[in-house]
Amino acid sequence: MSLFSKISLCLSLAFASVTHAAVIVPSAPQLDATAYVLMDADSGKILVEKNADQKLPPASLTKMMTSYVAAHELELGNVAEDVLVPISVKAWRKKGSRMFVREGTQVPLIDLLRGIIIQSGNDASVAVAEYFSGSEEAYAGWMNQYAERFGMVNTQFKNATGWPAEGHFSSARDMATLSLRIIKDHPTYYPLYAEKYFEYNNIRQPNRNKLLWRDPSVDGLKTGHTDEAGYCLAASALKDGTRFIAVVMGTRSEEARARETQKLLAYGFRYFETHKLYSAAEQLQSQKVWLGEQEEVKLGVADELFLTLPRGAKGELQVDILTDEFIEAPIKQGQAVGTITISMGDEVQSELPLVALEAVEEAGFFGKLIGKIKLFFAKLFA
Repeated sequence: MSLFSKISLCLSLAFASVTHAAVIVPSAPQLDATAYVLMDADSGKILVEKNADQKLPPASLTKMMTSYVAAHELELGNVAEDVLVPISVKAWRKKGSRMFVREGTQVPLIDLLRGIIIQSGNDASVAVAEYFSGSEEAYAGWMNQYAERFGMVNTQFKNATGWPAEGHFSSARDMATLSLRIIKDHPTYYPLYAEKYFEYNNIRQPNRNKLLWRDPSVDGLKTGHTDEAGYCLAASALKDGTRFIAVVMGTRSEEARARETQKLLAYGFRYFETHKLYSAAEQLQSQKVWLGEQEEVKLGVADELFLTLPRGAKGELQVDILTDEFIEAPIKQGQAVGTITISMGDEVQSELPLVALEAVEEAGFFGKLIGKIKLFFAKLFA
């Protein structure tokens, strides 16, 4: 039995002590919406999509990036929650959904953040944009820089509110990507998206995300609506360790966007689950090292690995590791020395580098000399 076969068998047995029949998953529901996406938040896998990359007006889903940039500045410590933000005439006069801030007053940044997230305040969005960048247009440019960093290739922001503007667009996939960044990057401020009410200036407004009342697993994120965009919703839900993100764009009513989004989430939780296979720097194998100061090197994966699988299908995974048969020092920590491939049937679920978890220095002169002789005969008889 070859070295590769031994490693493959050892790892696959850890997952497949019982053989299961092939799991059959029904087709995803067809939604009454222009575009939609269902994404697993840990693996990043897209489970359902329709017109996912179509450029569409995002309406107030835009404000997820408006709030992301502000929350990121808070997370970095560049600004404090209680900093007072002045309210300009432009912010005060902004039409549409509002927080009802007053011109000439100063409002704590954390209140404005709640006004953006919970009340979908256009006035709050403009005030935050002007505070950080001097103008809403400049802030939109900053938002676009983040969009580019996140790989949101079908997104361009012209303002901080989602107010209809030529050249202002995004896509369902990009909005799912942004939702994921909010959840992962800002654990301190993500809970704001689950708050059902916020009161400011003696005006109490509810969160427009109806799923917060209907489904206890839903904890975010944002609604949007204009005549051009229709009714949109980006939602996330966590149940039994699995988190899904659903984005629905271009539905016909408030009720429709909640109903269609709930269909996606229900489908995801009914038929799929997330498994964490490996932790970052977890040792999966050790292998002999030639010409080094130590005889073995620990091998693993650089980052944690999640897979989204049909329910009951984990036992069908096959894990194969392919490494160089003769690994020679010096070896750097994090250096790729092989490949790990995870398959289910004929379908590859994930393929990623197998890396050295530690550095191995070259042996001294005599150790290296003897090692080369041994290596010569090992290769000769391999």
